[in-house]
Amino acid sequence: MLTKVVIFLGLLGATSLLHGQASPTASRTGDLKIGGGFSSAASDYGDRFNGGAAYFDFDFRPRLGITGEFHFVKDQNDLYEKTYEIGGRYFRDYGRFVPFVKVLYGRGVFNFPVNPDGFRANLAYNLVAAGGGADFKVKPYLYVRADWEYQQWFQFAGSSLTPNIVTLGAAYRFR
Repeated sequence: MLTKVVIFLGLLGATSLLHGQASPTASRTGDLKIGGGFSSAASDYGDRFNGGAAYFDFDFRPRLGITGEFHFVKDQNDLYEKTYEIGGRYFRDYGRFVPFVKVLYGRGVFNFPVNPDGFRANLAYNLVAAGGGADFKVKPYLYVRADWEYQQWFQFAGSSLTPNIVTLGAAYRFR
C-alpha cells in the first residue's frame, strides 16, 4: 500500500511538468529579407551616378522593422558615392503589395576628382536619409522592390550634398 501512495504522490507532483496543450515547436522573432539591386543617383556634384545596392529588412513587429542599406554609385569620370545606412521602417501589407517608408542615418564616402597635383581626395561624411517604396511579393520567398531615397550629407565641401537615389531590386525572404 505504501508504494501505491508514493507512486500516486509522485504522479501528482509531476502533473505540473505535463501539459494538456501542445507547445509550439518553433517560434519566429522576426522576418528577414536580404536583397540587392541597381541604383541610379541624381547628385548635386557631377552627372548621374549609376551602380548597385544591397539591403536587408528585419521586421520584428507586424508593421515595424529595421532596414540597412549600402549604395555604391559612380559616374563616367570615376567620381563615386558610397553610403552605409541603418534605420527604421514602417510598412503595410495589401495582399502582394507592401508599401513602406523609411528614415535612416549613416555614413557616406565621396571620391573627389583628381586635383592639379595629381591626388584624389576620398572623404567621409555623416548623413541622414528618408524615403519610401514598395515591395511586390512574387513568391512567398521572393520580393521585387522599387525604392526612392533622399539623402542629406552634412558638412560636404563647406555646404551639403543632397542626392536622390532610385533603386530597383529583388530580395529573398528567409522562412
